[in-house]
Amino acid sequence: MEMEKEVLKYEEGFNRAAGAISRFPLIELKGVPLRNYIVQNWSSISAFEPDPTDLLIATYPKAGTTWAQEIVDLLLHNGDSEACKRGPTVDRFPFLEIQYPPPIPSGLDLLKKMKPPRFIKTHLPIQLVPEGFWKHKCKVIYVARNAKDNLVSYYHFHRMNKAQPDPGTWDEYIQNFMRGKLAWGSWYDHVKGYWKEREKKNILYLFYEDMKENPRQAVEQIMRYLDLSVSEEVIEKIVQLTSFNSMKDNPMANYTFIPKIMFDHSVSAFMRKGEVGDWTNHFTPAQSQVFDEDYVRQMADVDMPFRTSL
Repeated sequence: MEMEKEVLKYEEGFNRAAGAISRFPLIELKGVPLRNYIVQNWSSISAFEPDPTDLLIATYPKAGTTWAQEIVDLLLHNGDSEACKRGPTVDRFPFLEIQYPPPIPSGLDLLKKMKPPRFIKTHLPIQLVPEGFWKHKCKVIYVARNAKDNLVSYYHFHRMNKAQPDPGTWDEYIQNFMRGKLAWGSWYDHVKGYWKEREKKNILYLFYEDMKENPRQAVEQIMRYLDLSVSEEVIEKIVQLTSFNSMKDNPMANYTFIPKIMFDHSVSAFMRKGEVGDWTNHFTPAQSQVFDEDYVRQMADVDMPFRTSL
């Protein structure tokens, strides 16, 4: 019953804002393209003052954000799946910078109603993260996904998300990805920015492909980083509950609570495949070659262990 109430709440909110829902334009903020509503409210977002106990989960869009969120929530609730269905992901982990037309609550609106410790989501590149997170030495978990699979997933998300700019053709989308002309900017700058600061800022930096290859190890890494301790049985339970198929069937995590006027799951599911290597079903050999050559150039200043297959 509580789950049904939460879903209904979101349907009502988005339906009331239906007239204002559109593919919002992007505006550059310090060189990073962001949705217009975010830029218009940037002074409030950048001034956000976290509590030292707050946790930030940061990713480039479609890199495993929801997966990391569910692992964290289950660890904090000792594997209690019902406790983690107390509300949709967006309520349990407010999206720091997100802004929509009223009456849909912003991330800041939700955070104001919560007492620390809060568990916060962001897609902001590291240079735009509010300074308070570093000042207060908040814990930060970052998940990075290989560029090609991340691009494919983000492309399909653009197709189904009515708030994102139209993706254009597949070839146009590849070009925009390489040039950083998508919402939240350049994938290359994003993954490198957090990577270079990971030790100085005590960031737990995880790779999506490692998580897929050894999900148990990922759960244990996050558990230790959060200074938690749960039993072997609970760890195994969390691994099962956060498998792609389990989460795809979980209405509090699969974003089916967002109505069709915003997320059209008939175009593409929010949780589509969750695979490593799906890019081979999308890139032509010529597109792959152009992308790879550009990738080498853009990633020349770092040595990051990304994998495009398992």
